[in-house]
Amino acid sequence: MSIRTFGHLAAVVTLLVTAGCSAGQTPPGSPAAAVPASSAPVTAAAPAARPAPSARPNIVLVLVDDLSMNLVPYMPNVRKLQQDGATFTNYTVTDSLCCPSRASLLKGQFPHNTGIVKNHGSDGGFRLFHSRGQERSTFATDLQSAGYRTAFLGKYLNEYQPGIRMGGPGPYVPPGWDQWFAGGNAYPNFDYKLNENGRVVSYGSKPRDYLTDVLADKAVNFISTTAATGKPFMIEVSTYTPHHPYTPAPRDANLFPGLRAPRTAAWNRVPEGTVWLAGKPKLTREQKRDIDEDFRLRVQSVQSVDRMIGRLRSTLDKAGVADRTMVVFTSDNGYHLGEYSLPSGKQTAFDTDVNVPLVMAGPGVEAGREATRVVTNIDLRPTFAEWAGLPAPKEVDGRSIAPLLSGSAPAEWRGAALIEHHDPATDPKDPDYERDSVNIPPSYDALRTETFTYIEYVDGAVEYFDRTADPEMIKNVAGTLSPERLASLRSAVRGLATCAGADACWAASRAAGLDEPGR
Repeated sequence: MSIRTFGHLAAVVTLLVTAGCSAGQTPPGSPAAAVPASSAPVTAAAPAARPAPSARPNIVLVLVDDLSMNLVPYMPNVRKLQQDGATFTNYTVTDSLCCPSRASLLKGQFPHNTGIVKNHGSDGGFRLFHSRGQERSTFATDLQSAGYRTAFLGKYLNEYQPGIRMGGPGPYVPPGWDQWFAGGNAYPNFDYKLNENGRVVSYGSKPRDYLTDVLADKAVNFISTTAATGKPFMIEVSTYTPHHPYTPAPRDANLFPGLRAPRTAAWNRVPEGTVWLAGKPKLTREQKRDIDEDFRLRVQSVQSVDRMIGRLRSTLDKAGVADRTMVVFTSDNGYHLGEYSLPSGKQTAFDTDVNVPLVMAGPGVEAGREATRVVTNIDLRPTFAEWAGLPAPKEVDGRSIAPLLSGSAPAEWRGAALIEHHDPATDPKDPDYERDSVNIPPSYDALRTETFTYIEYVDGAVEYFDRTADPEMIKNVAGTLSPERLASLRSAVRGLATCAGADACWAASRAAGLDEPGR
């Protein structure tokens, strides 16, 4: 299932960062019937006419953790957002791993330029990001310098803990944020701590302590109070949901009885011609049972995210700022759950893991628009800068996608996105640790265009999936390519994997997709 266009968003552009899964199963009955009416009140339909883009609009960014495409049918407020705004069907993350992807979003740079390729340790995580001085220049510092009031709520970068001091007198708050409510390993959504503007606050295990709901309350308060001042604002709400252990809110814990994971064409099927998955056994009965239970938990858990989206939109409307607010919804990466005979996880270059929802709605955004051009998470920082009336920072590798939000698409656009995954998560301390090495791909660099995916592994193996003929990516046809074509793809990968700066990376991305229609 491709990401459906997020339609008219009552003049609010909502960016939701979700973990991207590929085609999913439609819930039993219609998607609307699959979700209880009490799950989240869908906001009223926006008027057909949309105002022109506002000068210096507010920005609401909702970034979720490990949200896959096949969860969207169970989220009525996200579907309403699709109807009200623009959906980017070829949005690709730079790495299907939390910290590298989040660093790319903050900086607007590929992992080879942020230096963050893992969730923790000597080549990844918050401590390295901090020690490299990366926090001194992010989309938050950009917007704060432009006069925006900024707020961060939820999951920051792996290794960050609420009480960490980083040499200062109190719990650390990164530059660029006027309001700060960040957690550490709060994945269970209960019994966690938050750094609340330099003060560590503990939460318990009562229903009112459920983290996604706590973040929603704080976000509503920030929007209401800041809107009353007339000052432009930017808020990022970064949920831990639906990351493992997929804890639902207590009110949602009995929903969707009997729901199973989608049985797509890729379900329990090893792709033909792959090397690292060659000989991979089929899923066992126990694994299938666990996967079905996990999928049901994930669907239950995202109900709280969906309710939050409805609340945020209603708050913007009540505060009188919906017509000058851009709302963005996306995920840090996707997630596989039974596809390709793989149990739960990510890190691969399959669309389940790297092609995630990106929805934007707000002033000047065409309702129901489906944008097919290739965009990536390194494009969000320069997009936010353009909305704020700022030039794109010189260090970014991405480019503003504002021109794709309405009207005709630019005549020239990038041809390919780069995905780079190195030094996979094999440490038991990593929240994305994979116990069975057979489920972890070797390090790789990959190109993803509108029509194909090319993957080059560290051991020299290559894969090429023609996603027009094979949208589920179940047949590697690299062996059918000519030596000249393979050499061209290798050169394109190297060009993108070593580029630095918007101009160089733009040129490399266009060269990588020169065979694409219209390039």
